[in-house]
Amino acid sequence: MDLHFQAAPAAHRPVAGAAVDRPAALAVSAVAETLAEAAGEAVGKIMQHQFTAFIDDLKTTHQKNLASVILYGSAAAGDFVPKQSDYNILIVLDKIGPEDLRNAHASIREWVRIGHPVPVYFTVSELKNAADVFPIEFSQMETARKVLYGADVLADLEFSDENLRHQTEYELRSKLIQLRRQYIPASASVDGLKGLMAESLSSFAALFRAVLMLQGIDPPATKREIVALMALHLKIDGTPFEKIFNIRENNFTAVLDETSANSLFGEYMAQIGNVIDAVDSMEK
Repeated sequence: MDLHFQAAPAAHRPVAGAAVDRPAALAVSAVAETLAEAAGEAVGKIMQHQFTAFIDDLKTTHQKNLASVILYGSAAAGDFVPKQSDYNILIVLDKIGPEDLRNAHASIREWVRIGHPVPVYFTVSELKNAADVFPIEFSQMETARKVLYGADVLADLEFSDENLRHQTEYELRSKLIQLRRQYIPASASVDGLKGLMAESLSSFAALFRAVLMLQGIDPPATKREIVALMALHLKIDGTPFEKIFNIRENNFTAVLDETSANSLFGEYMAQIGNVIDAVDSMEK
């Protein structure tokens, strides 16, 4: 998703003399520093302002019902790529009813208007009960997160290897099927293929992280490191992934024509197939 950075409107700016939540302010400042390293100091300052205004809105909206606000994913892991990475927000309430979600409409509408994805809402109890259903998502949140407000509700989640293996294989096979379908229209141009490979590798990298966990390996934070370590341990060819990361980060120096782009895509799919075979064999 392309992010269009701009300052929050005056209605959402902190009021002079208003009380400051110091832990939240420090957390937002740390996030801004990470973003500034990846996307520039100006972007970091704008994002700091936007995050601060958003948290203030959420505190006003949900009041004592707001348990936690957590940034997770690329921006929290230091793996942010401008115009490629999203800012993923988990909002945790003690209880969630229709009224709570209706009340959040104005805050979320403004957050989305300035270019961010819709946050995910959970209750504190749901996080504990749903960890076995979404082990990949929650393990990713647990590893790469920054608490922007409230308690660290992801600190003590537990995941079973059986559920993790099952979801990992299911998601890998589903995404491979989807990748094949998307290849048909994308194969008409080199730019289409480059875009599809760069975008899809981010999703596969999250699943490759789960593959490392199934092998008892503590995954690194960044996607590139995750994929390289997985290829090493599964003894598969990591070269296609490395090339696509370079394309994704605009560091690919070789010239791709239609033939070479389609060839790289074929190698990419073949290695994904090898990963799926390895995950499938873990059950046996």
